Amino acid sequence: MSTKTVQIPTTDGRADAFVAFPDRGERHPGVLLYPDVFGPRPEMEQKARELAEHGYYVLVPNLFYRHGPAPVIDLPDHISNDVRPEIFARLMPLVEAHTTERILRDADAYLGFLTTQPEVSAGPVGVVGYCMGAALAMRTATAHPGQVAAVAGFHPGFLVTEAPDSPHRLVSALTAQVHIGLAEGDLTPEAISELNKALDAAGVGYTTEIYPDTAHGFTMSDTDAFSPSALQRHWDRLLPLLGRTLATG
Repeated sequence: MSTKTVQIPTTDGRADAFVAFPDRGERHPGVLLYPDVFGPRPEMEQKARELAEHGYYVLVPNLFYRHGPAPVIDLPDHISNDVRPEIFARLMPLVEAHTTERILRDADAYLGFLTTQPEVSAGPVGVVGYCMGAALAMRTATAHPGQVAAVAGFHPGFLVTEAPDSPHRLVSALTAQVHIGLAEGDLTPEAISELNKALDAAGVGYTTEIYPDTAHGFTMSDTDAFSPSALQRHWDRLLPLLGRTLATG
């Protein structure tokens, strides 16, 4: 297993990112892994390593690179419910500054970097996102239908909103297969129905699933929301999705 930090040229500077890939001297399908709002950290690096062990080149960008290298703000080793409000108060200005225009410009840069690495095989890539990263994954997949063959989002935020450019309103452009893994309460039944109708109309293969007995953030072992059983269910859904859409070496 090889890991490293890389610098990705963008129109707004250089984005730092964590990379993990099998150390076998072969080429592997690329996976763009969007972190949750807390950004690249040991938790996300471990997820990247686990995916790499299954034969993928995994890129985890620092979404807020315009404000400094990761970690953009100091984080405790465990993000308990007690400290979340203070952390979110510091992060929300960065989230609000991360406009759709920035998201799409960055997606161009991330995919351009990922698909030109010597360790990455030719062919489509997968895009995975957690929390706000799920919405970024969907925006990336809809903006690059010829490149993205799989998109997965877990405990998503900002995926179904009232905005005219809400990610769910753009899925008519999708060609990727989709899995959305929801915590209980992530989306209302009406929002889930709206998302499913949009995916039905797009004609893509998809699953939207509420993971039982979960809270928002259930995949993250460094938070109070963590659920070991839900994390395993997430792998049980994600790995087959990538396996049937991306050819591993």
